[in-house]
Amino acid sequence: MYTSIMVTKLYIPAPRPKAVLRRRLTERLSDGFHRKLTLISAPAGYGKTTLICEWLAECGRPAAWLSLDKGDNELTRFLTCIISSLRMLAENIGEGVLAVLQSPQLPPIESILTALLNEIAVIPAPFILVLDDYDAVNSESIDDAVSFLLDHLPTHMHLVMITCETPRIPLARLRARDQLTELRVADMKFTLSEAEVFLNQAMGLNLSMDHIAALESRTEGWVAGLQLAALSIQGDYGADQLIQSFTGSHHFVLDYLVEEVLQRQPEAVQTFLLRTSILDRLCGSLCDDVMLDPAVSGMEFLIDLDRKNLFVVPLDHERCWYRYHHLFADLLRRRLQESLDGSNIAKLHERASVWYEDNGFEIEAFHHAVESQDIERAGRLLEGEGAPLHLRGAAGLSLNWLESLPAAELDARPALWVIYGSALLIAGKPTRVEHKLRAAEAALEGVEQDAAIRDLTGLIAATRATLALLMMAGNPDRPDRNLQAAETFMQNSESEDKTDGLVEVIAHGRDAGIGAKHEIETVIEQSRRALEYLRPDNLPVRTAAAWMLGVACQRRGDRSGAHEAFNEVITNSQTMGHKLMAVVANIGLGQLQEAENRPDLAVKSYQEALLLAGDMPLPTLREAELGLERMCKVLEHGNKGNLFEPLSQREIEVLELIAKGLSNREIGEKLFLALDTVKGHNRRIFEKLQVHRRTEAIARASELNLFGNTRRPH
Repeated sequence: MYTSIMVTKLYIPAPRPKAVLRRRLTERLSDGFHRKLTLISAPAGYGKTTLICEWLAECGRPAAWLSLDKGDNELTRFLTCIISSLRMLAENIGEGVLAVLQSPQLPPIESILTALLNEIAVIPAPFILVLDDYDAVNSESIDDAVSFLLDHLPTHMHLVMITCETPRIPLARLRARDQLTELRVADMKFTLSEAEVFLNQAMGLNLSMDHIAALESRTEGWVAGLQLAALSIQGDYGADQLIQSFTGSHHFVLDYLVEEVLQRQPEAVQTFLLRTSILDRLCGSLCDDVMLDPAVSGMEFLIDLDRKNLFVVPLDHERCWYRYHHLFADLLRRRLQESLDGSNIAKLHERASVWYEDNGFEIEAFHHAVESQDIERAGRLLEGEGAPLHLRGAAGLSLNWLESLPAAELDARPALWVIYGSALLIAGKPTRVEHKLRAAEAALEGVEQDAAIRDLTGLIAATRATLALLMMAGNPDRPDRNLQAAETFMQNSESEDKTDGLVEVIAHGRDAGIGAKHEIETVIEQSRRALEYLRPDNLPVRTAAAWMLGVACQRRGDRSGAHEAFNEVITNSQTMGHKLMAVVANIGLGQLQEAENRPDLAVKSYQEALLLAGDMPLPTLREAELGLERMCKVLEHGNKGNLFEPLSQREIEVLELIAKGLSNREIGEKLFLALDTVKGHNRRIFEKLQVHRRTEAIARASELNLFGNTRRPH
């Protein structure tokens, strides 16, 4: 399962009835429809989101909206959120892609994004996708994904990015190609006429043009400053007195004016603002649970704050959900730290955590549990009911918390040591994993071996098998790409499919040959130990262990052991409904049957793999397609000699480049492989084809039609 996404992230904020209509800017936005990207980049408080909402209300195009936050900082969650927002326009878009995204380790990102773009291309009408608060995510992989989308964006789709910082995407290239519309600080500042409309109409004042000009000058057209000034004037300040009272930078003006605004609110309102400032999003029942004051109605307070224009932003048309303006929230939290001690602030976070857990938002519940410094609660939430949170879009948050804990706290909860190791795998830090596993074992010494402890022992063994498999199978230049994959499924005990990341590991495992005998034996030993200790009903972890056992046995030449392991994977997968694990195992069986000269059975296995995979964007299916093609030809024309152990897709790619006359070094540069890795591929190709020279390998491959009709080298 994946963690719930709050639907308010997908709602277009409702335009305010008295908002200033900024025609000079909305016209520029509409004039940019023929371009790929509109970028609105300015610091907080310049009305970026408000402007886009006003424009969307009148531009005549449907729009999908996504409000981003720090919790969306991992690529799988980001893409899941993107698809969720697009589904507000096209209900069933991205079905296959979402199935693949159930794992934190993806197949090559280009294949995922290409599949998504192909689905976007069939949306009939032109539309807009808005990414609000893009600066909240700070991820190179997300920037790369957005850049890829922009490079291949369908002509009827327009992307709008709202951000406080310049994004790390190829803006210069977009400018040069006239594919970018930009609004920056200089554009977003209120002009004198806009300031007049805002102050005298939207805020209900009756200021002279001299006063308006003075305020516009002092705030430099900064909307947040003008709004706070207006709120102060609505109190007991006159415009002359206020203008004489402040000057300086935005931060100084903001601090001064927020103090003035807060001090003019009733004590109950101040208390509500400060204590609910710990929340990123607010609704009535959540505020009620945090405040625990029967005399206070959270919904009534939110409605009143909205009516008074006190820096709350409605997130839905029903006005059930709100958030504080980012600048206002930061200052409220600072004031909260000054007015309450740490233990009382922790209680607020604890109440928020309980509400989020009760309402199905696990990551938010974990975040507030961490802030409340309740280790017991945070640990329980992290372990999850089935899939630990670090495998559901919260790996960074989880690892940060685990790294902050003293060893004694982890010793008291050995399961956290194991999750720590798993999170390190996902973070691409394999050298630190074994230390965490040994710490878990040390903490378990002398503990009664009940079912839970035996299951944890099995999980440790499965993690070691994963580490051994991936360390020998991963790309030496990018070990972290595959260090996550088997972890994804190994840790998940829910009945949903989390296994697609393993597909890429299979290819890399065969590419690398899993050649070191010691490592093969480690995978086999630890996988079998895992199967011995794991609970019979812990099918996901048992299935992952069986898969690893099958791959290692296949490489060692133990076909009987590999058959048994892959068949267990298929049986468990059918029980759980894990199609992708069944795909993986059927491909493995097909390769075994092909090597055993049983083409009829191999055809059935490859066909079953392709049938189960459906339209999922999985690169490894190419191997099943090629294997099926080979076996069908054998059955059609008869077998000209003994069948050989099939080449992997990577080995076929290397062989094609050999046929084109490339040297080992050139092949390495072309495929981004180390020279020793290329030599290893050559050795295994020669062994499988039973040849000794490059020319013999090319001839043998041509005889067996390994290159395919469209890929034969010339």
